[in-house]
Amino acid sequence: MCTAHSAIPASSDTDRVSQLEQRLIGAINDGAMMLMTSIGHRTGLFDVMSDMPPAAAAEIAGRAGLNERYVREWLGAMVCARLVEHDGSAGTYALPAAHAARLTRAADVNMAVVAQYFSVLGGVEDDIVACFRNGGGVPYERYGRFHEVMAEESGQTVLPALESAILPLAPGLIERLDAGIEALDLGCGRGRAIMRLAERFPRSRFHGCDLSQEAIAWAGAEAGRRGLKNAVFEVRDLSDFDLTGPVGRFDLVTTFDAIHDQAKPARMLSGIRRALRPEGVFLAQDIKGSSRHAGDLDNPLATFFYTISCMHCMTVSLAQGGDGLGAMWGRELAAEMFAAAGFRSVAIHELEHDISNYYYVCRP
Repeated sequence: MCTAHSAIPASSDTDRVSQLEQRLIGAINDGAMMLMTSIGHRTGLFDVMSDMPPAAAAEIAGRAGLNERYVREWLGAMVCARLVEHDGSAGTYALPAAHAARLTRAADVNMAVVAQYFSVLGGVEDDIVACFRNGGGVPYERYGRFHEVMAEESGQTVLPALESAILPLAPGLIERLDAGIEALDLGCGRGRAIMRLAERFPRSRFHGCDLSQEAIAWAGAEAGRRGLKNAVFEVRDLSDFDLTGPVGRFDLVTTFDAIHDQAKPARMLSGIRRALRPEGVFLAQDIKGSSRHAGDLDNPLATFFYTISCMHCMTVSLAQGGDGLGAMWGRELAAEMFAAAGFRSVAIHELEHDISNYYYVCRP
């Protein structure tokens, strides 16, 4: 008698197999759409088409200054993805206004920015597979455009809301910045938040630190171009910030999606507590998530966040011999770590404009 398991699933399982198959087919198409959406953003095609009436591929390519053959193939993908409308009889293509509202640089929310992460992360897939087999991590230097994309994304979530929504989370902070205080941004990347604050609050002084030499070089050059004398930037490893950070120097410390990337996040948090004056405030933006996988099932972006964590946030920390905290460390663990670092008060906020992050206001 044959005892091998049948290769044919039971009828109840057949439905599940079929459902999964259809879901995966959709995901394959959507993944391809994300890659082509990134190209449409980087080449400016969405922006060009939003300002044009229905037009032929050659006209769109000419307006964008691009190769017509490539634009025509890209349009095919966009038509099949239902992002671009096509009139077959006239041979024209159009970007609907409703789609331009989420795919162009003129939009208040440009979701094409986020599409760029898929190609950036795909570029290190071989490195990540090697880490699965051998451990270790992938260093920052392997991510060619990550800081550029992060800066563009923060330009939508952080910069427009700094004065209207983020700073008011700490009552009286705007008035203190107007009067003049010392502020520090850790993991500042290209420093766009610091530069925005430095321009708005000329009496305050702003300091930015990041591990990336490329990001700090860009920030320093841009601050110089803008003539910002009250913004300075420094390449710095924060893994020993609990020992090397200044004592009682700053009135405000900020981190924007930066804690979970650190090699030694607990040490950085202790260093932040050490660096704050008694009346100071620590304002942190970090990924919205739970510290338990089951708690993330209803998070609409959880799969994406875990993927970014695995392929960037966690691994860049491990590459430094760090803890590999990961982007999805979650609000429960965050609150515990803030308290362990010595913050007596931790308030957790959600902002309407930002579905991706929590905002923590911590006081010593």
